Amino acid sequence: MDELDLRLLQALELDGRAPFSRIAQVLGVSDQTVARRVRRLRGTVNLRVTGMVDDIRLGRAGWIVRLGCGPGRASRLAATLAGRTDTHYVDIAAGGTEVICAITPRSRQERDDLLLERLQRTPHITTVSAHCVLHTYYGNSLRWLRKISALEPEQERALRPPAPSPGLADEPYVPDATDLAMLELLRVDGRAGAAELQRATGRSEAAVRRRLERLRATGVLHIAVEFDHEPLGQSVEALVWLTVAPGGLDTAGRALAARPEVRFAAAVTGRTNLALSVLCRDPQQLYGFLTEQVGSLSAVRAVETVLTLRRVKALTVS
Repeated sequence: MDELDLRLLQALELDGRAPFSRIAQVLGVSDQTVARRVRRLRGTVNLRVTGMVDDIRLGRAGWIVRLGCGPGRASRLAATLAGRTDTHYVDIAAGGTEVICAITPRSRQERDDLLLERLQRTPHITTVSAHCVLHTYYGNSLRWLRKISALEPEQERALRPPAPSPGLADEPYVPDATDLAMLELLRVDGRAGAAELQRATGRSEAAVRRRLERLRATGVLHIAVEFDHEPLGQSVEALVWLTVAPGGLDTAGRALAARPEVRFAAAVTGRTNLALSVLCRDPQQLYGFLTEQVGSLSAVRAVETVLTLRRVKALTVS
């Protein structure tokens, strides 16, 4: 990947629905170059643009679930979890004997059915550890590509969409059938056009455009970019679980969330109360992050690091 590829990825990260003509103008290249590069990145790094829902705005709690399983069982278990519409990420970790997934049940009944019934009855699951996400320091609409600084500040300003309206973003949002149909389509293709949204909802073009603007203005919908990280030199992915003294949790969470290695950081329930998703070039960089960045925080009491071996699902199955 060259510098233009990186600038294009970061441009899509800022606004995944921006017209290619607008991106081309800001980057100083032709529309055809942008379109050609996007097609190539779809094939070479599995680039996909998807619509993500801020579940907190819909009154839903997110969970990170760790499942221990017997040898040879992780792949089948991960595939089953990936088939659920309420899972965002599904990873195989810890030498192939642990499956970790991020899940947002749509109701208390769905949560209890999964955590108290289905997983408890599933053969070959040896341990279940469920962590409710209490506060996100980095993640959701803030994505890792914003940290690569491929764009100049003025290019970022030109591409950055308007921030969610403070008034609208503070109000509870209850989606109707039209909203849900649009969000489901955008979950698969974040750049779905007005005609596709019309077909999915039966509404007019003007109506779906207004709905789309409102979903983004309220902070319910943000557009995310997913891709394979190895071509960017990030070959080591890990989950880092920290036990932090309560008085130092916020300081530690904010400090680590600012690090370029961290793509997700959240305070969670459980004995390990701070969860990080980390991307590094190699094991040496991960070692430096743990010893220099995590190790410098006096409130950290314990650290567990689990390498991700395979990502089975990322946002949506493409």
